Amino acid sequence: MEPAKPSLELLRSLTDEHVLRTLMRCPRLTRAELAAETGISKPTVGESVRRLTAAGLVADTGERTPGGRGRGRVGSYYALADVGVALALSIAPDGIVAECLDAHGDTVSRAERDIGRPARPDQVTAALGAVVTGAQPQSGVRPRLAVVSAADPVDRDSGRLVHLPDAPFLLGELDPVEVLAPYVEGPVTVDNDVNWAARAERDGAPPGALRDFAYVYLDDGMGCAIVSDAEVRRGAGGLAGEIAHLVTIGPGGQATRLIDVFGQLGLRRAGSTAIDVDRLLATVSGGQPQADATRETLGRAVSGVLAAVVALADPELIVIGGSWGAHPLILDAITAAFARLPRHVAVRAATLSAQPSLAGARADALDRLRAAIVAAAHRAGADS
Repeated sequence: MEPAKPSLELLRSLTDEHVLRTLMRCPRLTRAELAAETGISKPTVGESVRRLTAAGLVADTGERTPGGRGRGRVGSYYALADVGVALALSIAPDGIVAECLDAHGDTVSRAERDIGRPARPDQVTAALGAVVTGAQPQSGVRPRLAVVSAADPVDRDSGRLVHLPDAPFLLGELDPVEVLAPYVEGPVTVDNDVNWAARAERDGAPPGALRDFAYVYLDDGMGCAIVSDAEVRRGAGGLAGEIAHLVTIGPGGQATRLIDVFGQLGLRRAGSTAIDVDRLLATVSGGQPQADATRETLGRAVSGVLAAVVALADPELIVIGGSWGAHPLILDAITAAFARLPRHVAVRAATLSAQPSLAGARADALDRLRAAIVAAAHRAGADS
């Protein structure tokens, strides 16, 4: 029995997607250039351009190729029409950042706003409204969708930020989906910052190189993302990877929660459970023997957490990020302590250190925007 041939509607839909995704990579192309880029025949590409132009997704730029006098026919340049933007947001102790991205991946507008630490939901709500308004494109059209990175646990079903004991940043619960709804046309996707950083680390590696690893983030707050089969495993409620309360080896070899190690070492911010990163780094790089003792204590404490991660998740690699976790002196202490344990895997510093969480959210926002544009083309084709 011969396999069923694809329908004409399906072939048109696939062609339109190829044309759109090619124009997402290239600012402008002629129909001949589109045919060369996609490997699709010129007549078929021409029909696709006609359909997409009628659907308002592709536009004639008005620019023309040189022609005449033996140089061939004049060609028209086509580009994506005004298909909207996506909003990428980072909510973190050092402030809120909002970026609007177009389908080419370019940042068309950006706004930032400081917030206090620890922050309260009403402060963050007000700051979110201000920063999103500041990042609105000049056209005034609302973003098609939003992706949010938050330095707090995130409920998987609702997208709410969940307040857990000893949380160093947000004192209460916040609903970014509800807050952003008036500013965005479509869906709002929320996840915690460590999960987004892990996705950015995965995407920055060669294809298929990072499929099973744990990303441990050690900064003024702490967290862990488990990546298995190239997917972040969020847990039933979205709270997987909250390592602050894991019991590990504290000062003097006593069993203690990881978060309490920093209190016993005097490395917390005043009146907060947040780690004082400046004091920590000054201590571990200061005069002997205190620096040696602090590095050894931190190395043992973190290695105990890594041992638990290996026992439960079986990663191939552990990536450590964050301003103090990836510091060479501390990373060496962690690696040395971890290597002495019965089960251990390779450990290395994160390759992406500049706003990795925002980078992960930005990449996801771009993927979702492009998928929404392609879906609009499919709908237009089905209705025609």
